Amino acid sequence: MTGLWGVRPRWRTDVLGEFFCPGCGGDRNYRRQHGRRWLRLFGTPVLPLGPVIGSVQCTSCHGRYGTETLDQLTCVRLAAMLRDAQYTVALAALAAGGTAARAGREAACSVIRDAGFEDCGEAQVLAALAALSGHAGGEPLDVDGVGSGLAVELHAALEPLAPHLAQQGRERLLLQGAWIALADGRYLPEERAALAVVGRCLKLSPTRVGELLAAATRASH
Repeated sequence: MTGLWGVRPRWRTDVLGEFFCPGCGGDRNYRRQHGRRWLRLFGTPVLPLGPVIGSVQCTSCHGRYGTETLDQLTCVRLAAMLRDAQYTVALAALAAGGTAARAGREAACSVIRDAGFEDCGEAQVLAALAALSGHAGGEPLDVDGVGSGLAVELHAALEPLAPHLAQQGRERLLLQGAWIALADGRYLPEERAALAVVGRCLKLSPTRVGELLAAATRASH
């Protein structure tokens, strides 16, 4: 504003929250605001002119951004979703291969601990698997079977995460399942089917899933 008269918006806060600030490059608090342009005299609003597009203001850098920035996951939320995804993929891969082989159980527990569940041992993993699948035995399980709790969990854990991960990150999740499947030998048909579900949830093409499974096999030899 210059001189006696000028036009500036007047903002009102609707919502307070936490978001990933593009300006700061990290999680920050925000104000979601709407406003109206005012004609001002000596800085004092005297006449309302019209609404302005709603925006989000960072309380740290005071940058103002479009409300679409709230669609970006916070770092904390992304880390939690990734941890849950790794856990669910590990359970699905173990269930599909069966829990009888010690190598498979140990591989699944290793992936789960590396994901951040440091106190999660074999007993907890098997109990979670039984609760989700209704299958406590050691035989392979059709993870993508009708009504399978694990299939539901895979879709719930992976599909909301996929748009926020780069290709490399999505492929790594699939490979973690492949490593568990290969821990006790070659892929079983049930394991390939389960990993195909993982690939679909992560928006990976069937061709790319096949390439990744083959690469994991070569690396395991």
